[in-house]
Amino acid sequence: MGRILGLGVTHYPGLLEQDGEMANLLRRTLAGSRVPERARDPNNWPPPMREEWGADGGVAAAQAHRQRCFAAFRAVRERLDTFKPDFVLILGDDQYENFVEDVVPPFCLYVLDGIESRPFLEEEGNGSGVPNIWNDAHDSVFHHRGHAEGARFIANRLSNEGVFIPYAYRLRHPKGLAHAFINTLLYLDVDRRGFGHPVIPLHVNCYGGWLVRSRGGALLQSETTGEPDPPAPSAAACFDLGRALARSLAQSPWRVAIMASSSWSHAFLTAKNDWLFPDHASDRLRFDELREGRLASWREFERGQLEGAGQQEMLNWVVLAGAMSELNLKVEVIDYVETWVLNSNKCFAAWA
Repeated sequence: MGRILGLGVTHYPGLLEQDGEMANLLRRTLAGSRVPERARDPNNWPPPMREEWGADGGVAAAQAHRQRCFAAFRAVRERLDTFKPDFVLILGDDQYENFVEDVVPPFCLYVLDGIESRPFLEEEGNGSGVPNIWNDAHDSVFHHRGHAEGARFIANRLSNEGVFIPYAYRLRHPKGLAHAFINTLLYLDVDRRGFGHPVIPLHVNCYGGWLVRSRGGALLQSETTGEPDPPAPSAAACFDLGRALARSLAQSPWRVAIMASSSWSHAFLTAKNDWLFPDHASDRLRFDELREGRLASWREFERGQLEGAGQQEMLNWVVLAGAMSELNLKVEVIDYVETWVLNSNKCFAAWA
């Protein structure tokens, strides 16, 4: 019988940036056209936001935020290494990277023996590539082992339960893994000791067809008329997939870590806060539900509820919640990191 470890982390891109750059998303939001004039003045911000912004534009806050997040990643890595998984099943979303106009599946399981990623590859129109805290070259290649047998096992066992999940045998993005997956792996190896555990990526379409229409969020104010774009899978569908995954993997011969990777509320998705800061009230409710073991309630999330709170990417965690509920495992909260100026709140947790 298989043994399962549950883990929850973030793939927040800002952790790749220098302290002085981590609040750049807020700066770009303030420079855009959709923020009301009154909200551009820091004097009108909530007091905790003004304090975090400080006299240095959030630099000190960024340093402290990074330290807490990386300390949590080190704690997650310690639990992972102690568990010695045969593979790590990572739940993450694709943001107009591997899935574009030709197909946008609700879920996709990758059947891969090996994985090559180039996360800092030169962007279109940017000759310097993507800067990063390690000063890696833009063409640096990261190799990770896959686990094709485990992925085939998952697909076959799910189909026996009537869950027919899409699957893929290759990555189409020039950078390889979508940033939700490769950032997670980079942060789990923040001290550059190497990451030898095999990986199975499982894509969750957290944003629906909006990502195609907005070109991955580049056109945040993109409009549509008539029938809306097809939605993301429901919370119920995600939760039930997690339950089926747990049942399948419990019958496997392997030790498996199931890891959800995403931040919670995102400021740039939270219209009611003028896109400036996360929905702290909603995230704190989610945190209470997590800490108190009330994960079954996450199956009942309504789409408008998640989108109104900027919590679209929590669908990755909802899949994990379904798996942990099915196995009746108890949570250990490693850290919960709030922010007002660094776009998103982060939670780190383990179920053993």
